[in-house]
Amino acid sequence: MSRDIRTVIDGLTFTECPRWHDGRLWFVDFYTARVLSVTEDGGDLRTEAEVEQQPSGLGWLPDGRLLVVSQRDQRILRREADGTLATHADLSHVVSSQLNDMVVDTTGRAWVGNFGFDLMGGAAIATTALHRVDPDGSVHLAASDLWFPNGSVVTGGGKTLLVDETLGNRVSAFDIADDGGLGRRRTWASFGPVPTETAQEKALAELSVAPDGCTLDAEGCLWIADALGGRALRVREGGEIVDEVSPGTGVFACGLGGSDGRTLYLCAAPDFLEHNRRAAREGALLATTVEVPAA
Repeated sequence: MSRDIRTVIDGLTFTECPRWHDGRLWFVDFYTARVLSVTEDGGDLRTEAEVEQQPSGLGWLPDGRLLVVSQRDQRILRREADGTLATHADLSHVVSSQLNDMVVDTTGRAWVGNFGFDLMGGAAIATTALHRVDPDGSVHLAASDLWFPNGSVVTGGGKTLLVDETLGNRVSAFDIADDGGLGRRRTWASFGPVPTETAQEKALAELSVAPDGCTLDAEGCLWIADALGGRALRVREGGEIVDEVSPGTGVFACGLGGSDGRTLYLCAAPDFLEHNRRAAREGALLATTVEVPAA
């Protein structure tokens, strides 16, 4: 379907993790180390936090305090009422690579992934783990053997976790137990086989879809950013692609929001390579209108 795509804000480095919260769109800009928010149409740009070691995933505790991933020092930070940042959880003892995206459920439990290898350094790809951080800041192994766990959502009344595996050609689902433990694992959507090569360039060439950031709609479909395909895909459980938005540039995350929940925000940039993005200001937030609102 052809759609009008508009620019919400541009002149950024590399945007990620769009979240609609309290009537504003929140997101991060990697290489200016900022958590930002804007109004629905891109006005009133605010710096909500500065995270020196590179911000990533965002979420909120039940009392309204912001949680933000600090990628390079493997911490989750908590913004207190006075605006200061405190360490909510330190994962450096269990994770050796950069932390990645995060989802926080309504009880304040956070699930956070990590790269598993040196992506920007060109290292061979490898599986890694997903960790759960409880509201008290304690860290627990949630799942292992994931291919670059990335964008995630909690659905099914808080009983199911969906995790994009960017280098696995798939979205995996887990049952969530009452204590937050993850049970039965299954493939929610598959776009092709797991790559057989471990060399980065060869492995990336084997991907049909590289599912990155994602967002859930009211019909239970996922809008998924395809990190290698320059598009956002609307996917049903089972893997059927039922809609697509292609803005003519790279798309690395997406989020539903706006006053009626029907604005699909896209985090866009020419590519994801740090050496290209850090010094440039070619990142942007784009938006288009979709039929089915946010879950």
